[in-house]
Amino acid sequence: MDSQISKEDKLIIYSRTVAKIFRGGGKRLFFKQAKGLFLVGKGVQISHGKHITCGKNVKFEDFSEIHGLCSDGLVFGDYVTISRGVMIHPSSYYGNDLGKGLVMGEHSYIGPHGYVGCSGKITIGKNVMFGPKCSLFAENHNFSDTESSIKSQGVNQKGITIEDDCWIDSNVVVLDGVTIGKESVIGAGMLVTKDVPAGSIVMDKREKIIKERIKQI
Repeated sequence: MDSQISKEDKLIIYSRTVAKIFRGGGKRLFFKQAKGLFLVGKGVQISHGKHITCGKNVKFEDFSEIHGLCSDGLVFGDYVTISRGVMIHPSSYYGNDLGKGLVMGEHSYIGPHGYVGCSGKITIGKNVMFGPKCSLFAENHNFSDTESSIKSQGVNQKGITIEDDCWIDSNVVVLDGVTIGKESVIGAGMLVTKDVPAGSIVMDKREKIIKERIKQI
């Protein structure tokens, strides 16, 4: 079996990359800061670019939506990839407040069709990988007053932190207030509602730590 990429396939790849660079060249003019190349796919929606900072060789793939309106801005480190169909929304829909925003460390990646609700501050470290259809919700509804509608009680925000070198598998949901320690693995389909110690593997619906991936000293 021939594992070499043909000249025709290389030409297709190069032409698509050039098109992304040209699109990025126009978009980056409206950013707070952008370094190096900025690659933008087809159908990408970017709003409030003055709140967005990009490092080198950041990629926003086809049909992603990045809404920049927030108090702390959106910061994407070098070589960050936002995959096809990812939505990044920092504004609170129900509290009518300006959201906090997002920081992503270098070489981190959000897989296709993910959702990042960064009304509360979300911090993602370096070399973090998300599989397809992961969701982060850094906000929760207040509902203690049984005499009032839930919608009228607004929201609270604690924020989410995912430390360096984590692998978050497909369809994982991470809720507000959670910290996932460095070098951890979260299995597909998990709902994460509490902190995960560094070096853990979580593959159980009860969020039980199956084993330590790395022994802590």
